Amino acid sequence: MDNKINCKIDNGISVGTAIGKVILIGEHSVVYGKPAIAVPFHAAKVKTTIYGRKGPVGIDCFYHKGPLTDAPRVIDGLTQVIKGIVHSFSEELEDFSISIESTIPPERGMGSSAAVAIATIRGLYDFFGRMLTHEELLKWANMSEKIVHGNPSGIDAAVISREKTLFYIKGEPFMPFEFNLNAYLIVGDTGRKGKTKDAVEGVRKYVETNPRKGKYYIEELERIAMEAKDSIESNDPERLGRLMTEAHIILDRLGVSDDGLNALVSKALDSGALGAKLTGGGKGGCMIALASNKEEADNISKSLLDSGAKNTWISRLGDDLVDK
Repeated sequence: MDNKINCKIDNGISVGTAIGKVILIGEHSVVYGKPAIAVPFHAAKVKTTIYGRKGPVGIDCFYHKGPLTDAPRVIDGLTQVIKGIVHSFSEELEDFSISIESTIPPERGMGSSAAVAIATIRGLYDFFGRMLTHEELLKWANMSEKIVHGNPSGIDAAVISREKTLFYIKGEPFMPFEFNLNAYLIVGDTGRKGKTKDAVEGVRKYVETNPRKGKYYIEELERIAMEAKDSIESNDPERLGRLMTEAHIILDRLGVSDDGLNALVSKALDSGALGAKLTGGGKGGCMIALASNKEEADNISKSLLDSGAKNTWISRLGDDLVDK
């Protein structure tokens, strides 16, 4: 059962929250059946507030402020989930409004759409006084993700709903594991939307036209992911940092990175990061860096901002160490 830790009613107002996620290792090679590691990222959050108000349902979010019926196609996933949940309760789609506040930038690979959906699902169940199981939460979240992304892996919804690190191989069950690493993760935003589809297609073409090198790079990313999992479990942040940088070099050779991402990765390394790489689809979006302690993380964050990053976030890693 979802124990509703993230939902509450305060003076008749229901609130649902969710956090972001970051792909630590394995983006792109995961398409070829290789492992990936995704971690919850508590420094970036979504808060959905639902309150009673007579009349048609209204929504106030990043993409739209006004009646739900006038919402743009870009939030079709969220819109359909709201309608589906209310219908499943045999309630009328009226007499409440939804306000969504998010510090997770959309289309940056940090799980924005899944986090918004999960926070809203939690808020709606609370508003209508229904108990929410984890299975129902995932069902509705994945419904939204399929509308938004077409054929998602499900990793975003899985990590964000559980708030646990997951080891993932395409077509196999998600595997939670303990994040026994004393370190800090810095996320730097280029300010540009990632181009996941273009990047995935670019890797496919590279692998097809350069089969020997392509196979080698994909297998190297598999090795890095397996060693990264071992370094996390053995609390070896220095080794993980080196592996992150190795992964970035390979992703760059596959054509996934760009000048903006490379510049921020280089700046992070020059500023003392244990390792740094792009995260998510690439060709824009975000990069990540690893630091041993908060002071180093703060210094890296400042350097990234001074070098053109539009925003940065810092999170203490580890399932039992997160700054909630």
